[in-house]
Amino acid sequence: MKYIEVEQKYVLTDPEALKAKLKGLDAVPGTATRQIDSYFNAPHRDFLEPQVISEWLRIRESDRGASVNFKLWHPVDAVTKTHADEYETGVEDPEAVRLILTALGFTPLVTVDKTREEWTVPGTVAVAFDTLADAGTFVEFEFKGEADGIDDAIEQLDGFIAGLDVPLGERVARGYPHMLLDRDH
Repeated sequence: MKYIEVEQKYVLTDPEALKAKLKGLDAVPGTATRQIDSYFNAPHRDFLEPQVISEWLRIRESDRGASVNFKLWHPVDAVTKTHADEYETGVEDPEAVRLILTALGFTPLVTVDKTREEWTVPGTVAVAFDTLADAGTFVEFEFKGEADGIDDAIEQLDGFIAGLDVPLGERVARGYPHMLLDRDH
C-alpha cells in the first residue's frame, strides 16, 4: 500500500526473546543505525495546536542517508491511530532542506536521536528495535505485505503480533516526538 503506513509500537521488555522468535520465522536482521529525526512545525498550521497531534514533518539523517517525511495520522482526532498517509523521499543535502524549511517559516520542534535495528520478515512485516536516550526501548511493527485495504492490513498486523506469542510491554499510542514533547497524544 504505497503512501500508507500501518504500524504498532510497544514498550520492549525482552528484546532477546523477540529476536529469537523472529529468527525462527526466517526474519532477516539489519545492522543497527543511528537516526537523528528533526521535526518541524508549519507556519500556516500549528501541528501542536489540536488536542490530539495528527501531523508530523521531519528530516531524518542516518548512516544510510537522509530523507524528508510527512505523516498524517488517521483517524485525525482519535487518540489511538490506525494508519497514516506517509510521504517520504530521499534527500541529498539535509542541511539545504533544513534551510529551505526555515526560510519558509517552519520552526524546529524536537529532535529524536535513536538507535534502530530493523528486522524484516520477508513480504510481511518490518520489526524495528528502537532505543531512545531518556525515553527507553521500544519495538515497532510495520505492515509490509499485500492487503485488500487498510482494515485488512491492520488485521494481518494484529494477527502477526498475536502469533508471535512473545511478551511485549504496553502498547504505545503516541510517537517519539510526543514523548519528548511530553504530550500524551
